[in-house]
Amino acid sequence: MNAEERRVAVLRAIVADFVATNEPVGSKGIVDRHNLGVSSATVRNDMAALEDEGYIIQPHTSAGRIPTDKGYRLFVDRLSQVKPLSAAEKKAIATFLDGAVDLDDVLRRSVRLLAQLTRQVAVVQYPTLTRSTVRHLEVVSLTPARLMLVLITDTGRVDQRVVDLGDVLSDDDVARLRAMLNQALVGKPLTTAAAAVATLPEEASDLRTVVTTVSAVLVEALVEHPEERLVLGGTANLARHGADAASLRGVLEALEEQVVVLRLLAASNDPAQVTVRIGEENEAEDLFATSTISIGYGPVSAPALGGMGVVGPTRMDYPSTIAAVRAVARYVGEIVGGR
Repeated sequence: MNAEERRVAVLRAIVADFVATNEPVGSKGIVDRHNLGVSSATVRNDMAALEDEGYIIQPHTSAGRIPTDKGYRLFVDRLSQVKPLSAAEKKAIATFLDGAVDLDDVLRRSVRLLAQLTRQVAVVQYPTLTRSTVRHLEVVSLTPARLMLVLITDTGRVDQRVVDLGDVLSDDDVARLRAMLNQALVGKPLTTAAAAVATLPEEASDLRTVVTTVSAVLVEALVEHPEERLVLGGTANLARHGADAASLRGVLEALEEQVVVLRLLAASNDPAQVTVRIGEENEAEDLFATSTISIGYGPVSAPALGGMGVVGPTRMDYPSTIAAVRAVARYVGEIVGGR
């Protein structure tokens, strides 16, 4: 290997050992543990060059070095392959997620699974409003003057609303209303469905008052912002990494700001592409000591329905974490996309 390739190999060794031990790494340890085929003197020279270029630093007067954010970035960019999950791990993911009963359960399970697999904080975004279409609208008569509307989307989202009519409806009127609403809505993206509902009162003269009331409730449901709904799990993992109380509090506060997390997931619009942000590449100052790994989820060869990922210290096992995030996203995409 040439000098540049060897330096990257030395950096890779430093990252691997530091992630494993949380101790600065010296040249002797690299020679002993990694078969680079060069002497300690050569490794020391390479470490000096890496330090000059800002990829590693010496935290105190010991001979050991630790990676900088720039070093982690080079390490991630040069990952030739991500260690795939074992067949047993993949089967465990599929079995766990296949047991979910609805969308909420899928997302809760995926967050718990991701937090367990990576030992980091996991976050999953609900399917975004703009990419959902109406699959069905059920209209249920609770009393002659009260209805329940159950809106079901292709992504598995279920929204229930109760409507007090002020008028009494017969079973035939309820059936007509159900047929009218489904004809107007089924197959339409939620973004255009609201407009379709708003024009309905003009079409049913004898049910105009009822349709106006129902339409107002439906429009409210259709223009809500479920993309601002997030599921978070594994926050206790932050304490495991030995962060001090102040930085721990800062990270937790940043995660509670949904806008911050949504920005992290905003770039995750491709289910095939993992995004890694390291240290100050994260927008929020409270996350400067962390790395975030995110990806979109959804049907294959289609825009992502939402994003998911993990947040943890910059000293993380990037290859395994990337593999876990990618695998869970794929299974969630298959389940949600196929509902």
